[in-house]
Amino acid sequence: MQTRTPTRKACKTLLEEFQRAPQPLRVEKLVFAGVGGRDVYNISAPFADGGERVIAGRVEARDSEQSEVYFFVEREGTWVPREGAPVFALQDPFVSRVHGHLVFGGVEAFPHPVLRGMLYWRTVFYRGTTLHDLTPFFTGPDGMKDIRLVELQDGSVGVFTRPQGKKGGRGKIGFTRVGSLEELTVEAIQDAPLIDGQFADGEWGGANEIHLLANGLVGVLGHIACFDEERNRHYYPMVFAFNPDTGEASDMELIATRAHFLDGPAKRPDLADVVFSGGLIRKEDGTADFYAGTSDAEAQKLTIVDPFSKYERQG
Repeated sequence: MQTRTPTRKACKTLLEEFQRAPQPLRVEKLVFAGVGGRDVYNISAPFADGGERVIAGRVEARDSEQSEVYFFVEREGTWVPREGAPVFALQDPFVSRVHGHLVFGGVEAFPHPVLRGMLYWRTVFYRGTTLHDLTPFFTGPDGMKDIRLVELQDGSVGVFTRPQGKKGGRGKIGFTRVGSLEELTVEAIQDAPLIDGQFADGEWGGANEIHLLANGLVGVLGHIACFDEERNRHYYPMVFAFNPDTGEASDMELIATRAHFLDGPAKRPDLADVVFSGGLIRKEDGTADFYAGTSDAEAQKLTIVDPFSKYERQG
């Protein structure tokens, strides 16, 4: 992996570079049922629990921001709520495994402490051996989404953060490490240094799923976003490699755009060009299945060239 500070590139530049790269191979929409006609989007990649493949998904009415997270299993090509699985009043779920724990989290919305009638948010974490014994163990700083955890090669826990405001603007990615889940603190997250050379002025992004690579580097699946002149939002799925020992990162690269997915509805007109990275399943044939939410209304799966394999080959 390159050792220089990554080049800070705007969405427009990343789009131009991506158009010259290998393009996605196949696409399909995921079909969900059993949630009263509500939308299911911003899903996780499938993960194993009790011998079944399970997907966590954000469930929400088209005209509402009141969200729940359900766990789905596939039955004859349709994903349905798993019988007996918990339901959480959260947004944008994510799942990982750290030190033998199944770690589940999402974004909790709550009334803003100062701005009347507005909502605020924080990232909350649960852990257990299965979905049926998940218990809360950590709540991140108020106002911070996209906190992600990964067990590193030396057994420590890598923590990716996304501060906003004075430190992070609209949102930038930071990194720190702790010895265990028990050592995770709000102060450690707030003090995490930002990764150099990411996100142009006025643009923002975050980490969505973290992969420990075979050589000890970390593959980060995330998103980069910007506004256009009409204040429409544009969210693009991106990846980069990160060295947790040195703090060095590769340049970000896009892996898809909304146009690579099938047409479908949007929650609002300004969200039509939104792809929210959910997760990647890396496969032995050199491809990867990329699971994503599209336009804050649907969930789709895109098969792409594995974006992390080239970093593993660098030793």
